[in-house]
Amino acid sequence: MNKAFSLRERILNKEVVYGLFYKLNSPDVAEMVGNAGFDFIIVDTEHANFSTYDTANIIRAADSTGMSTVVRVFSAEEEHVLHALDSGADGVQIPSITSVETAKKACAGAKYFPEGTRGLSMTQRAAMYGAWNKQESYYAYSNRNSLVVAHVENKEMADKVEALCDIPQIDVLFLGPGDLSQSVGKPGKLDDPEVVAIVEKVFKVALARGKAVGIYCGNPAAVKKYTAMGATYIAYGSDATALSSALVNIRKSLAQG
Repeated sequence: MNKAFSLRERILNKEVVYGLFYKLNSPDVAEMVGNAGFDFIIVDTEHANFSTYDTANIIRAADSTGMSTVVRVFSAEEEHVLHALDSGADGVQIPSITSVETAKKACAGAKYFPEGTRGLSMTQRAAMYGAWNKQESYYAYSNRNSLVVAHVENKEMADKVEALCDIPQIDVLFLGPGDLSQSVGKPGKLDDPEVVAIVEKVFKVALARGKAVGIYCGNPAAVKKYTAMGATYIAYGSDATALSSALVNIRKSLAQG
């Protein structure tokens, strides 16, 4: 965990950062994750139950520990990107990308002019509610530090990875091997040659074009494999799976005792 540099700066510097998907709507758990030393959490508003107000409180809790926050927004719509960044998130992770045009529009919504089309305001949490006091302008600061992660979770987008790499706002292309396996009709078969070939292609093209690669990992072996391939944005499981696994193991140990 290192907030001396923004999460985006660390990734652009090719540092490997470790986070997890955040599903449980509890600021206390966010603090626990930060205190454990994780670099970031991905607040999963796509698949978990968070209002925009809840999200802001989770970001506050993470900030208190020096941990970064990325919000996986509800969908690839500009207003969701806007709310996440206005709430003070360090970045956005954009799912549900079904076309290059969809990706272009959503990603442009993460940056202010001249880099994008984000709605202009100075009264939100991210701008200190209008009391911005840094030497650098808020708009320049936000453009420099806001991380943009775009999902590649279906074969259609994997086939268009070159075009995704042409989108200037994208910092990280994020692979979901499970979703990719489903998109080719082989759900859960992550080691299937077709799925492996798609993942390897996205890695190769993205890294060659100067984009960072992120990926979901469910075990340490996957982390070792994908970091060796060049992944630097690692999402390891979730808070829910970590808690569930710990509880199962505790219960098993009681039975053995």
